[in-house]
Amino acid sequence: MKCYKGAILTVNKTNQVCNYLVEDQGRIVFVGNELPIQYAHAPIIDLGNRALAPSFADTHQHFASFSTFYAGLNVMDAESNVQISEMIREFVKRSSEKTLIAFGASPYSVREKRLISREELDIVCPDREIMVVKYDGHACIVNTKLLTKLENKVKNLRGYHPETGEMNQEAFFQFSNYITSSLSLIKLVRNMQATVDYYASQGIGMIHTVSGVGFLMNLDITFEKIFAKALTNGFQVRVFPQPMDIKVAKKRALPRIGGCFESALDGCFGSHDAALNEAYSDGVGGTGILYYSDEKVTEFCKKANREGLQIEMHAIGDKAFDQATKALKAALDDFPRQNHRHGIIHDCLPTKEGIQICSEYGIHMPVQSAFINWKQEPDEYLESILGHDRLMKLNPIHTFLKNGIVVSFGSDAPCTSPDPIMWMDSAVNNSNQEEAISIQEALRMCTYNGYWVSFDENERGSLEEGKVADMVILSKNPYEVNTKEIGSLKVEKLILSGREYESCKENVIKAVIRGLISKSKY
Repeated sequence: MKCYKGAILTVNKTNQVCNYLVEDQGRIVFVGNELPIQYAHAPIIDLGNRALAPSFADTHQHFASFSTFYAGLNVMDAESNVQISEMIREFVKRSSEKTLIAFGASPYSVREKRLISREELDIVCPDREIMVVKYDGHACIVNTKLLTKLENKVKNLRGYHPETGEMNQEAFFQFSNYITSSLSLIKLVRNMQATVDYYASQGIGMIHTVSGVGFLMNLDITFEKIFAKALTNGFQVRVFPQPMDIKVAKKRALPRIGGCFESALDGCFGSHDAALNEAYSDGVGGTGILYYSDEKVTEFCKKANREGLQIEMHAIGDKAFDQATKALKAALDDFPRQNHRHGIIHDCLPTKEGIQICSEYGIHMPVQSAFINWKQEPDEYLESILGHDRLMKLNPIHTFLKNGIVVSFGSDAPCTSPDPIMWMDSAVNNSNQEEAISIQEALRMCTYNGYWVSFDENERGSLEEGKVADMVILSKNPYEVNTKEIGSLKVEKLILSGREYESCKENVIKAVIRGLISKSKY
């Protein structure tokens, strides 16, 4: 038994702040302002100027992909392609891998204002295959060594650009599939273990992972499920299979389906393939790309909804958002369900009509507040391709709240970092002040709402009696700091089931065997 004394941010229905929280055997047994006499002898942990809050949840990311990239080279902070080249040159020296992966390249955050090229990659890495993944996770640049390896498979596909080495759309998927299928499963699990430890350092106690990209027979879905069941340190993983085939979810006994890639309805702004109702302002890309017809998306939603599955789909442009909302509406009109918790991911450029559907039908939104004031895709660039009016309509989190829509935050890792402090900072300090939200609202989106999305709110997500003691100690009370100082908050400790987080690194075979027989939730 332990008693925490100080600022207890409960994130309950009234956002109550209490003085005491008592944990016993992994559960919260008391929260309040006056400590009952039966707990008077419990060891006290005095928080001082710090605060205790619920653990964070990341409601949209690509776990297997991020684990793979996290083990590679991160070039997001590079200021030029020259710097990226030097980083790759050093990476080649210290890595023994046959195929190298770097991620985070953006033409909008480097001095050259373009992506690094195949020619530049050949200079620093001529003898080994390398793929540099673009910041949005929907494109890559490859060197000649890797291009030659897959040329026959990709040369007739959409998005094939051998002159620069940039691969988009179907061509990108082929290169992504090649990289992921070349990984040994043991290495994949080790990467996952290291990545979960990283999440924990950010105060994250649960992730929602969208899977089913490039692995033979969707082995990443199977392995993420096994990995989730094998964990014994309290960390929670909820797996969403991405293929638009409900059999993939049903045969794995998964209660949910959807995500990006196969269940993405469009692309992204950075590649001019987010689907828009009106053409891009710079004259490039027309109105973008809808990957599927309205009929196909509606048929998928109706089938999944009738099977009792929870549905999520990627939609960035307004045309894709409209397609998603209309398809989910049609599915729920066809087979009404009160507690479906269907969601639309990203929701970057929603329409008034689509927002109204989400409000009426209880469709939630796992959004990425990290896209606000994003270095990799700055407002200047977005305004140049969308125009000022559409720029001001992007990521309208406050508007979603006004319409009674449940919003949760996620990283879309590896596109942005799994960093809840940064998510809150971006949402609270939105340069478009009309869409800025309070720190209380932002903290709820990082905590309670994230657990609500996966039907876990009765066990986790707020600090209330009877719930699992999944908590995070913050360096300061975010309710009391200046708005501009939210980004200075630090995660000091993650506590899961009442215990300080323990690394999940262990023998892979032992973990897999336990995951195969475990009955844990996933």
